[in-house]
Amino acid sequence: MRELRPLVMHLVYSFDVGGLENGVVNLINRMPPERYRHTVVALTRCAEGFCERIRREDVGFVSLHKPAGHGIKLYPRLYRLFRERRPAIVHSRNLAALEAVVPARLAGVPVRVHGEHGWDVSDPGGTRRKFQVLRRLYSPFVSRYVALSGHIESYLTGRVGIAPARVERICNGVNTLRFTPAATGARQILAGSPFADASVVVVGTVGRLQAVEDQLTLVRAFELARARGGVGQRLRLIIAGDGPLRGEVEAEIRRAGIGDAVWLAGERTDVPAVMRALDVFVLPSQAEGISNTILEAMASGLPVVATVVGGNGELVAEGETGSLVPAQDPDRMAEALLCYASDAALRQTQGAAGRRRVEHGFSLDGMVARYTAMYDQLLQRAGVAPARS
Repeated sequence: MRELRPLVMHLVYSFDVGGLENGVVNLINRMPPERYRHTVVALTRCAEGFCERIRREDVGFVSLHKPAGHGIKLYPRLYRLFRERRPAIVHSRNLAALEAVVPARLAGVPVRVHGEHGWDVSDPGGTRRKFQVLRRLYSPFVSRYVALSGHIESYLTGRVGIAPARVERICNGVNTLRFTPAATGARQILAGSPFADASVVVVGTVGRLQAVEDQLTLVRAFELARARGGVGQRLRLIIAGDGPLRGEVEAEIRRAGIGDAVWLAGERTDVPAVMRALDVFVLPSQAEGISNTILEAMASGLPVVATVVGGNGELVAEGETGSLVPAQDPDRMAEALLCYASDAALRQTQGAAGRRRVEHGFSLDGMVARYTAMYDQLLQRAGVAPARS
């Protein structure tokens, strides 16, 4: 019997731990299975452990093990893959995967969607002319763009020159059933955590240890806050995640002499529990689109200290759900940490406000519904009938 459900191929650079990748997982898991089939194609590799987060058994995974350099070397393989699997939609994400839209169009894929989720440390504000030109060169091969924030939408229409009618803004959503505040109203003790004392104030972050996430600035801000004495001595820091920056983070902690107040928790599969073990969440990154981890922290009832980059200001309401500070500014970040350390009522009030903000404006079901409607509309315009439930 011929499969009537259209196939969506999700093209990513790597399918491993990360906010972008977690968004793909949420989309596939929550989209009605009778509507679309899915395959994840990683230009490098699909990490086996991460693939297990997708709960549907009908999802395929393809690792292309791309070598360094331009992706044109993969064009023949991608072309054959698209011809063999016959996807109705290829959905690439970020600049590293954008080049896949060329073989997709050559192979006759009816719809090519490209999502822009943010920038990395090589182009933290989207200011590099080279990358703007590259995006413009690929634009004839793209059917529809998805911008995850207003900041990215303005970048695509203003700096890259994409017509506004070709850009759709769809913000990330968060699972508010999985990410919930601690049941007791006070932080919970995380397995393995050395910070069980109820009198301390635990701040923390979750993310891959890499330059763009800038955990080094967080360590330096924490050091400054502790050095100011008083309530600063009550602060403790949890950094959950792993990656290439780990050695530098460890060295910075040793240099500052704060090892007894910092716990590097490593990569965790229990992120909701990590959130419930914090009093304050901090995102020190140098570049962002719409941060999944900010939304998860807000859903967990935490006040958020975040850098003013990308779409962070669209999520964190200054003075209502958290504080916004300049990127790479440990002094300002330290001031924010001390403010929350000294005021338990402020932590509770802003954390509750963040939870309400997520429930009203960033639901996972709303995000999935918008992607499903977009896929349906684009297929209809291309003359391909989407499946109906």
